Amino acid sequence: MMETSTAPPPVAKDAHRKGMDLPSWHKYVILFTVSFMCLAATFSSTCLYPATPEIAAEFGTTPEHINVTNAGVLLAMGSSSFIWAPIARTLGRRTAYNGAIAVLFLCSIGTALSINMAMFTVMRVLAGFQGTFNMVAGQTIIADIFDQRRRGTAVGFFMVGSVLGPALGPLVGGIIVTYTSWRVIFWVQTAMVGAGLLLSFFFVPSIAQPHQTTEKPSFRLWGKSQVEMLKVFTLLVYPNVFFADLACGLLAWTQYSLLAAPRHLINPRFNLTSPLVSGLFYISPGAGFLLGAIAGGRFSDMTMAKKIIERGGKRVPQDRLNSGLFAFFLIIPSSQLIYGWCLQYDVGGLALAIVAAFFTGFGLMAAFSSLNTYCAEAIPEQRTAVIASKYFIQYIFGASGNAAIVPLIDSIGIGLAATIGVVLCICGGVLVWMLAKHGAAMQAFVDAKLGHLDTDDEK
Repeated sequence: MMETSTAPPPVAKDAHRKGMDLPSWHKYVILFTVSFMCLAATFSSTCLYPATPEIAAEFGTTPEHINVTNAGVLLAMGSSSFIWAPIARTLGRRTAYNGAIAVLFLCSIGTALSINMAMFTVMRVLAGFQGTFNMVAGQTIIADIFDQRRRGTAVGFFMVGSVLGPALGPLVGGIIVTYTSWRVIFWVQTAMVGAGLLLSFFFVPSIAQPHQTTEKPSFRLWGKSQVEMLKVFTLLVYPNVFFADLACGLLAWTQYSLLAAPRHLINPRFNLTSPLVSGLFYISPGAGFLLGAIAGGRFSDMTMAKKIIERGGKRVPQDRLNSGLFAFFLIIPSSQLIYGWCLQYDVGGLALAIVAAFFTGFGLMAAFSSLNTYCAEAIPEQRTAVIASKYFIQYIFGASGNAAIVPLIDSIGIGLAATIGVVLCICGGVLVWMLAKHGAAMQAFVDAKLGHLDTDDEK
């Protein structure tokens, strides 16, 4: 673990410790709140999958156009920290966090009231710009209030929201669009975001950070913070940061290609005409996401505890990455190959596809759990910047998978498309294996050659 070049001021250190000293009930309410807001934000990214034909018909466009719009939402989500993190440095993290939720609330209303495709697209993309800041801020808040022994488990529960959202969105969307208008999807989202805003306002405190600036809010400070936030890309010279980010991106390709295609795949193959059935299909990967996130977080902590004992009490952040290797090399590849090739040749029917989707979802979140916690621990004094870079790369790959998977399936078939995803997943596993073995040496090498890179992450 790297050390900062100067010790943090006592006042900031005391304030940071105050977050650790919150009562347990308050920590759990905060954990629920930040997880619920991740659910609401990611719900928005996938809720339209079953309703794509209906929305396209109403606005006189094609389903492919709607899918491209949704890819734009994912790209906006990946970029959201570059807008909101400077605001957080200028006005405070709590103010920025609640502000992002409020903007998402207003954009959800705007999407529900859209009168044409242009308004729909603008509202959707603007809503996306709030997305990953909720995740970055939420994960940073968790690191502020949970100690290292419990952080992996806390991150696992935090991920429940971020992984249930992408699966719950199509499920709820499919049910709604079967019985009523697609616009109701966004009124449901509005209610979810409104509830999250109330929880955040009353229960998420303002926790001062180490190195927090005492400079008064101003346009000068905002501009300075904007420049500093862009420096997160300098952290990618650390191979351990870049490899972790890239591994998350490769997982995101598999995740969003799995979520984007079911109505296109399931309905015609099994002669289904209702969006309800393809919506219900998402229960399978959603259940896998949920169990994988919880089990993966717990296994991550258990692996770390075992390694600490083996090292005679020494704690090395990348040790927890060993917990996800079985998912990269066994669970995801085998379940994805079964899913793709059995659908390709009509083997096993819908039941086998449902089972394979469950295990794919489980493996994805088991792999994500250790990586998400590692990104918060690799360079602790710059955790916000590291997490922001992770989500930026992750959602670029997610957007690519979302936009490319249906044309790819139409071009080469679901079997080969799934095989491509497996190859990408195994490549991610190789990166994580290298990190688990040599991550500390990678980080030390960059520090020795370039000196400690400072992005003023918590200033």
